[in-house]
Amino acid sequence: MCGIVGYVGPRASEKALDVVMEGLGRLEYRGYDSAGVALVAPDGVETRKRAGKLANLRAAIEEADLPETATAIGHTRWATHGGPTDQNAHPHRGGRDGKLALVHNGIIENFHSLKGRLESEGVQFTSETDTEVVAHLLSAAFERSGDLTTAMRETVADLHGAFTLLAVHSDQPDVVVGARRNSPLVVGLGEGENFLGSDVAAFIGHTRHALELGQDQIVTITPDTYEVVNFDGTPSDGKAYEVTWDAAAAEKSGYDTFMEKEINDQPHAVADTLLGRTDAEGNLTLDELHIDVEELRAVTKIVIVACGTAAYAGMVAKYAIEHWTRIPVEVELAHEFRYRDPVIDERTLVVSISQSGETMDTLMAVRHAKELGARTVSICNTHGSTIPRESDAVLYTHAGPEIAVASTKAFLAQITASYILGLYLASLRGTSYGRDAAEVMAELQGIPAQIETVLAGMDRVKEIAYYMADSRSVLFLGRHVGYPVAMEGALKLKELAYIHAEGFAAGELKHGPIALIEPGQPVFVIVPSPGSEHGLHDKVVSNIQEIRARGARTLVIAEEGDEDVVPFADEVIRVPHTSPLLAPLLTVVPLQVFALHLSTAKGLDVDQPRNLAKSVTVE
Repeated sequence: MCGIVGYVGPRASEKALDVVMEGLGRLEYRGYDSAGVALVAPDGVETRKRAGKLANLRAAIEEADLPETATAIGHTRWATHGGPTDQNAHPHRGGRDGKLALVHNGIIENFHSLKGRLESEGVQFTSETDTEVVAHLLSAAFERSGDLTTAMRETVADLHGAFTLLAVHSDQPDVVVGARRNSPLVVGLGEGENFLGSDVAAFIGHTRHALELGQDQIVTITPDTYEVVNFDGTPSDGKAYEVTWDAAAAEKSGYDTFMEKEINDQPHAVADTLLGRTDAEGNLTLDELHIDVEELRAVTKIVIVACGTAAYAGMVAKYAIEHWTRIPVEVELAHEFRYRDPVIDERTLVVSISQSGETMDTLMAVRHAKELGARTVSICNTHGSTIPRESDAVLYTHAGPEIAVASTKAFLAQITASYILGLYLASLRGTSYGRDAAEVMAELQGIPAQIETVLAGMDRVKEIAYYMADSRSVLFLGRHVGYPVAMEGALKLKELAYIHAEGFAAGELKHGPIALIEPGQPVFVIVPSPGSEHGLHDKVVSNIQEIRARGARTLVIAEEGDEDVVPFADEVIRVPHTSPLLAPLLTVVPLQVFALHLSTAKGLDVDQPRNLAKSVTVE
């Protein structure tokens, strides 16, 4: 989950520190418990590291007289082994001479036994981290070989777990070596300079030329070259690609926070996800498909695996995909999937949803599904990341970089991509809904403008958020596709405002949760369209009456023109009319805005909420 940056440039250049600090600034969303840098100097490796956010490291660097250098690595940490202290911050030195420094993302599962072995050899440790173990192992291996790449190969052979490692050594001052297993690492290719990073945001201000690394690979960069080998030493060619967004896309563009910017980016995120989804004959397409269409037609079950917000996108997808394809769909939390002995076979399609494409729980679920013979499709926002590379097909969301830890535009883009996948499968199977796919796609094309309408009407929601800044509990109710929207609304409030929030299926209310209702209890209710099937609208209106009768303060999200809710609502928040299955693309937006502004009213850090990181790359 940590952010890592590596840079090597011309010896005459003094920009290494600036490049690394800029990259850490773009990667701080991946972890902000501590941060540090290592600079390769003529007489050794100089490090600076501080607990807390990156601003603390910047202050320490400004006070220091650091050497000029063309080679550096940096790290921003989400703590796993050892608390967020100066000593536990990365980089960590290895060996007695202090010539080697290492940064690490992931978890070394066998670090305890390795540490015991090193201690028996007289090695003394200064931190509580698993990373320092690797630094000492790598330093010892370098003393034997005199080559950092060879030493890295020897070291990774001893490691169990998930990791990305970056190392420098002052005896090879123009070299940075990286290694990856089950954790992200990408190469940035410049002219007379090269880069490494957890993702392309680390170097997007300098180059858009990138190189994907595969599983269990080591990369060595110098100012003018790069070389990729597998852990066994066999040469490999990374996959080069062009990043389609620039540094400006990762900036706040005048907004106070990244989250506010990303909420307002949502019309574009949905529109861009819809672009280019038909071929010359008008048929729906996936970005990369390595599954025979006859195998897709033979699918008898779909399982969606995801975590957090992505799982709620999967729950929305279940309603739409089952409706359009008539294939049963299960939604599984990825971290539970492989531990419950799921019933999966070659006629099962497993769909993974992950913004980063590096979510470790989801990656492990995909691998388990493949071992059981299932076909796999990835819905992902990050080109070249691990999950899409290891899946049989991918549908990219094209939402652009999402920096705020609490997901917003990625959620809407994931739902949009799920709709496309459902319509694609329905078209292949020839269901009646498949024949109507063009009509649904046409309606989806109008959704971005409707999201803009919702965003333009959020002044009252912002006022409500500020009035409710002292609330200690907020509940959310929904039925059908409104149920996952309610859960997502509750999650946003938990993530950002640190208060109790729960989302319930509205029909479940009378089976227990109604006991939570007391006078003044705020409850958001997502109301289906009056045109919804099975009388869902009337049932939810009845639920509003039930909680209102017990003193709840009802905040109702309802379609324009729905007057049935007015007598029972303390506040009515309007969204445009749309087909019931597409409504989540609109109804979730007020809940995002509410969470953002309530958190702001409490004086909290919206973009970097406590204890969280954007990309969860550990199990």
